[in-house]
Amino acid sequence: QVKLVESGGGWVQPGGSLELTCAPSESRITMSSIDTVAWYRQIPGKQRERELVATLSFGYPNYAPSVKDRYTISRDDAKNTVDLKIGNAKAEDTGVYHCTPGIVPENWPAWGQGTRVTVSA
Repeated sequence: QVKLVESGGGWVQPGGSLELTCAPSESRITMSSIDTVAWYRQIPGKQRERELVATLSFGYPNYAPSVKDRYTISRDDAKNTVDLKIGNAKAEDTGVYHCTPGIVPENWPAWGQGTRVTVSA
């Protein structure tokens, strides 16, 4: 079973940039072999529902409308990762980000800890 691990989160000022990384838990797993890698964002609050913000499917990137002009998802074969670059960070980008091997339902049992992004002045 494929298990992915997120990293790279932290604090960034509005307008700044931050790059998140998604890597396999086992080096034998290549990110290029995963048909679709998805990034989800969980906004802090009472409702913990995660929203799909970006996908990389068969090399094709796609984005939620709210992040299309600011986020970039890409695969780095040298590092064996799929990265999510957040540009021109906004307060609404704050949250916990998760990467998954494919598009998954909210009740997916394998959500990890994710990596936290905080955007504030």
